[in-house]
Amino acid sequence: MRLYYKSLSLLFIACQWVFTAFSQDVGFSQFYDQPLLRNPALAGIFTGDIRLTASYRNQWQSVTIPYRTFGLSSEVKLPANIAPDDNVTIGLQLIRDVAGTSEFSTLQILPAVNYSLPLSAESNSYLSIAFMGGLMQQRFDPTKLVLNDQFISASNGSFNIMSSSRQVFNNTNVNYFDLSAGLSYNGVIREDIDYFIGAGIFHLTKPKVGFYEGHTITLNKKLALNFGLAAPTSETDQFIFYADYFKQFKERFTPVGISTLQTGFMFSHDLFVLGDVQQTITGGLLYRLNDAIIPVIQLQLSKLVIGASYDVNIDKLAAASRNRGGFELVISYRDFLNSSQKERRQVLCPKFRR
Repeated sequence: MRLYYKSLSLLFIACQWVFTAFSQDVGFSQFYDQPLLRNPALAGIFTGDIRLTASYRNQWQSVTIPYRTFGLSSEVKLPANIAPDDNVTIGLQLIRDVAGTSEFSTLQILPAVNYSLPLSAESNSYLSIAFMGGLMQQRFDPTKLVLNDQFISASNGSFNIMSSSRQVFNNTNVNYFDLSAGLSYNGVIREDIDYFIGAGIFHLTKPKVGFYEGHTITLNKKLALNFGLAAPTSETDQFIFYADYFKQFKERFTPVGISTLQTGFMFSHDLFVLGDVQQTITGGLLYRLNDAIIPVIQLQLSKLVIGASYDVNIDKLAAASRNRGGFELVISYRDFLNSSQKERRQVLCPKFRR
């Protein structure tokens, strides 16, 4: 059967539309360990003063050349000294994503600042406001592509390895600035149930992305709604719930594209706790709307947390992938900066029980 190939120009415009207008942003299955990707105002909402997180994701290896995503984030929480017991969190989110034959890559370098104001002197209750902005880069390698004019006409789809394509690219490397902002509130119910709610807006600068003159895609503003809750079920166990909802908007907040929901629950059990030495195992099930069911397991060894998950694909690609989506590994380290003030910081700082 003769093979028909559309021009690369149309292919790349379509790919840009898929990546920027629908999926739009890189994400991780263990999304709770990359708070800046959820909402800049979620930075610093953890027990401790410093957290470093490294994530690796390998996706679609069973179908095509795998999509690989590397993430590195850091959060440092410091007293702001503007109001009693307030805090400022300095964060940095680094992402590198490489996809497909052309090695289409996305690089994000996003510093962030989050200010947390205490609303109660008696409980862990904070209102946070944050901004995040930095460099975004997208690029691809045209030498890795096979183009339609390299196929021999009237040859039933034969490929001429000697001929080079006449396709001309105006640009293979796009750089732009992106800006996001967010609000969050974290508090306590009955002195033992931690929770937070948040809302953020991404792509405030509405950057334009394109590899051809006259063909650019505007990154739509994206609204994020966040929720998390951690409640003890016994002296050694607790229940944890997370949920994020994302929606894109055009001018005057006209809805566009598709909505995204990621949610899940986890149960943790303390294996051993003595002073600063803690061993905890956590397991759970996550869900990404119309995309994947994701079992996850984590092991906490005092200040170090190691998590692994696997996407069980349930979308339209499930038949081709045989439900095999992607493996993800996360390593996180958290600690207090000032050991002499540790007990006070454990009580009086933005935190989430997990």
